[in-house]
Amino acid sequence: MLGSEIRLQNGGNPTVYTRPLARLIEQLQKLPGIGPKTAQRLALYILKRPEVEVQALAQALVEAKQQVGFCSVCFHLSAEPVCEICRDPNREQNTICVVADSRDVIALERTREYRGKYHVLGGLISPMDGIGPDQLSITQLVRRVSQQQIKEVILAINPSVEGETTTLYTGQLLKPFTRVTRIAFGLPMGGDLEYADEVTLARALEGRRELE
Repeated sequence: MLGSEIRLQNGGNPTVYTRPLARLIEQLQKLPGIGPKTAQRLALYILKRPEVEVQALAQALVEAKQQVGFCSVCFHLSAEPVCEICRDPNREQNTICVVADSRDVIALERTREYRGKYHVLGGLISPMDGIGPDQLSITQLVRRVSQQQIKEVILAINPSVEGETTTLYTGQLLKPFTRVTRIAFGLPMGGDLEYADEVTLARALEGRRELE
């Protein structure tokens, strides 16, 4: 540290930044997928923008954090107690697509092929990370299916080791109440739904099969 300056690592080489810029770069680096060089590029871009734009960005961040929570029905991100998808009377009421994360809902909605409801688990069962069924919304899903006239539950969970564990565990709990299917493996092992293109996701939905 030199007076009002801070030395940060940048690609293995320490670089001196004025303190406010260094703090901005440090915060940006905490975002997923953002390394030192990208954080520096974003920080310098922000500094070049008009102050009104920067204030709008800061306000949007604060408002999103304060106002966005989880739907009380499906646990998708929502600024309302019940999300727009759950409130939509035109959606199929007797089909639920189960996903791990809200990003998967967004990905599946891009296909425009699925018109039912969703249920977001909030993650995957991963004992190595200390995440068990109790840390996810599996209990709420089973209660929801058992209390409603659900004809089919589609398990659309990433084909990873944790995804397989979550799929099999959740499927066994749901089988006594309804038909349980899983999306077809048009997705590569370890692939993420959010990165799959619309055609692949649509075919995965169309080719879903009964959970064994």
